Amino acid sequence: MTSLEPVESRRDLRDFLSFTGRLYAGEPRFVPPLHAQVRTWFRQGVRMYVLRRRGQVVARTTLHTDAALDATLGGPTQLFGLTEFAEGTAEELFDGICAAGRAAGRQAAFGPVSLLPNQAGGVITSGFSERGFIDSAWNHPSYPVAYEAYGFARRFESDTWICPVPDKPVFDFDDERIEAERLRVHRGDRRRIQEQLPILREMLNASFAQLGYYTEISAEQLAAQTDGLAYLLDEALLLYLTKAERPVAFVLCLPDISEFVVRIRGDLHLLHQLRLLATRSRYRREAVLIIKGTVPGEQGHGYMRLLSRELHEGLRQGGYHTLRSTYVERSNPGSAAQYVAMGGRPLHGYTFYAKDLP
Repeated sequence: MTSLEPVESRRDLRDFLSFTGRLYAGEPRFVPPLHAQVRTWFRQGVRMYVLRRRGQVVARTTLHTDAALDATLGGPTQLFGLTEFAEGTAEELFDGICAAGRAAGRQAAFGPVSLLPNQAGGVITSGFSERGFIDSAWNHPSYPVAYEAYGFARRFESDTWICPVPDKPVFDFDDERIEAERLRVHRGDRRRIQEQLPILREMLNASFAQLGYYTEISAEQLAAQTDGLAYLLDEALLLYLTKAERPVAFVLCLPDISEFVVRIRGDLHLLHQLRLLATRSRYRREAVLIIKGTVPGEQGHGYMRLLSRELHEGLRQGGYHTLRSTYVERSNPGSAAQYVAMGGRPLHGYTFYAKDLP
């Protein structure tokens, strides 16, 4: 019998990070999390654990909490994330997660989240033949079986999407409204990205506040999530709309560097950053829609159609042929309408898991 061991040393952290290299060896569909982000969490005190057998890591997880998400979910919750496990180890890993939650007085376990559901995490439940991509999950088909056999229930079921970039425009907007409503589309600007991020954060928090899994993102969290954005950004794929100089809608896409991240096994150190910068034109064929939204009070006015028109023009002009999207809840079909209009289809079934801890 083994138990979860805390990651305490640099060697432990190397073991934690290298585990997925063995678990998914030769599997190009799995995109590992960036090591730099995981190391940052470790330095910030996020508790990380490994399960070992005969000295070798066979499973890993984080154990953390968040007061804002507790309020959203309705009680003190044990969060877990970066959760990976070899065949035959899930029950022991889940025993450790749930035992830790009970010992801390948590009412439920929820995950996998890294570190929050509006940041990253999740488990795919279908579409296993399709590769994963940055800011999304890919896992073995055995994962949802293992979670559900242990008694975890699905929460916030969703889909990721994949769309061809049409040769012709598919979104229309009455251009007379642009002047009449004092609308202006702004593009991303690498030199001004630090000025634009607060504008996006304000709209992001307002747009997503009503979603059941969302907690307000702080300036510090956004800075951490977008660290390095400037050198990766395609300025035509970051757009926001102002109405009478007031920000009302936004969309952020990034070139899909998943293939590069797989090749370097998630270790985007300085040399690899320079290589990516030197070869970034290779990764301007596929893109990932990270996030989009319209602020309350301006929803339903067609403003996202205007941004979608401009975005898809940028994709076409930039030579992109495929757009993927991070997960969209099935209870929010309006958000997926853009992908349907492009001729897209669901790519991966997607879910988080929750379990009461009596």
